[in-house]
Amino acid sequence: MKKILTYFKPYKGRALLGPLFKLLEATFELLVPFVVALIVDKGLGAQVDGEYPFADKPYIFGACALLGAFGIVGLLFSVTAQYFSARTATGVSAGVRKDLFRKMQSLSYKDVDNLGEATMLTRMTSDVDKLQTGINLFLRLFLRSPFIVFGAMVCALIIDRGAFGIFAVSIVALAIVVYTVMLACMPLYKKSQAKLDDVLLSTRENLTGTRVLRAFCREESERGIFDARNERLNKSRKFVGGISAITNPLTFVMINLATIWLLYAGAIRVESGRLTQGEVIALYNLMGQILIELIKLANLIVTVTKAMACGSRIESVLKMQPSIRLCEDSDGEAGAPFIVYEKVCARYNDGGEEALSDVSFTVEKGETVGIIGGTGSGKTTLVQLLPHFYDVSAGRISVDGRDVCEKGMQPFLRERIGVVPQKAQLFKGTIRENLSWGKANATDEELYEALRIAQAETFVREKGGLDAPVEQGGKNFSGGQKQRLTIARAVVREPEILILDDSSSALDYATDASLRQEISKLPMTVFIVSQRTSSVRNADKIVVLDDGKVVGIGKHDELLTTCEVYREIYDSQYDVEKGGAV
Repeated sequence: MKKILTYFKPYKGRALLGPLFKLLEATFELLVPFVVALIVDKGLGAQVDGEYPFADKPYIFGACALLGAFGIVGLLFSVTAQYFSARTATGVSAGVRKDLFRKMQSLSYKDVDNLGEATMLTRMTSDVDKLQTGINLFLRLFLRSPFIVFGAMVCALIIDRGAFGIFAVSIVALAIVVYTVMLACMPLYKKSQAKLDDVLLSTRENLTGTRVLRAFCREESERGIFDARNERLNKSRKFVGGISAITNPLTFVMINLATIWLLYAGAIRVESGRLTQGEVIALYNLMGQILIELIKLANLIVTVTKAMACGSRIESVLKMQPSIRLCEDSDGEAGAPFIVYEKVCARYNDGGEEALSDVSFTVEKGETVGIIGGTGSGKTTLVQLLPHFYDVSAGRISVDGRDVCEKGMQPFLRERIGVVPQKAQLFKGTIRENLSWGKANATDEELYEALRIAQAETFVREKGGLDAPVEQGGKNFSGGQKQRLTIARAVVREPEILILDDSSSALDYATDASLRQEISKLPMTVFIVSQRTSSVRNADKIVVLDDGKVVGIGKHDELLTTCEVYREIYDSQYDVEKGGAV
């Protein structure tokens, strides 16, 4: 939790003022039993001619007014403490959430794959919320409750030394119970939160894939999976909740036994004249205050235990270092080809099978390169290595003679490479806002030109132009429309290198041909990943992959005669005798 504590720095003053005002409130609360004792002994017990006719009414009214003043002042202190505590808790959680989001943005694709989307969402939402609640309660009660407990012991010592032993034994026994429950619950809460990740994963998959589930009639199966995961979470929560719930009944039993012991001992002392009735009532009130505060403390410990478990989960992400490898800058190789893949190997998991093996080829500036191969042949992996989304496990990739893993190359790679991923992703807002991701200050003319190149201008104008709304995930657009909008978004920024990762799979052949024709006119190096030979047949260079290995490099006509894999792909898509698409 050391990392989390650093977020308190901007709020040090508020973090101190919250507990301070709570201590002031607690001070007035500890004075109440003494005033009640005085009311009983000096007000109600005033004697006139040997009788008790409640003669000292002004004293009683004055003492009651004092109690009312204590209540009002205590309320003001309590509200002030709550204000500072809440401001600190929300400020710290906002800082944690901000850095957590920034950290997740900085992680490599490999790190994100390892963490999982469900885990990242749980950290950002549930874990941060529980941390905020824990901080708020901690600042309000972590000093107040112990202060009242030990303050009540001191007050008991002042009133009657004999009663002090009862208070001391009771508090030590209660502390042992609370501390034992805390130690038992903390690791269990961590396991419980981990099971929440599984439930969130199931929920996310079902919400995002609802159409697929219904198409394959998998609702009942997925409902069963969700119920099983939810039941595991439920059992885990019940188990740890049952253990933590022991705290309150045990506390009540022990405090009530201590109260009985106190009243018995007090009655003996009143009978012997060593204590007054008011002092016994004061001791009883102090014991009641201890009961209330220990219950609060028990609940605080449960809440803080949850917050600490969530904080350690958050901290584990904040401490993560991006696994992407960065090396020192170099002067580069003069006269080297624009892009060079040199004996490149790649794997997604350490120790797993290689997704790419010994891939080597060069690309000159302005060339169009087609990447084709069967499913799982490593096409996407090949192009994702170029922007350094993943590390190569062996070999080297260079752009302008410099290794892509050099620190100084990262700004170039991010700013001058446009990537259109396999899955078209749009964000809630307008078409203009989505396209402006590529270039924030793009004019309407530039945006419409990018839409024209992407074959999207017509339907955008039909939908109302650049300010037409885009629903979350682009749900109000078809698959082909989303793909064209994401291509336009990449084209707007006018990158030096454009990567189209199977980004026209939802387009018909005519639209795909028009798109490729417009893309070929752009002054940029283009990588086209596709399973269609029609999409790459006019490329300056076609790289054919099979099981992660390069089995052919050349132009379309050349590969038809020299590369069996390419010819099989072509024949499967075309009627050879008629020369047309199947």
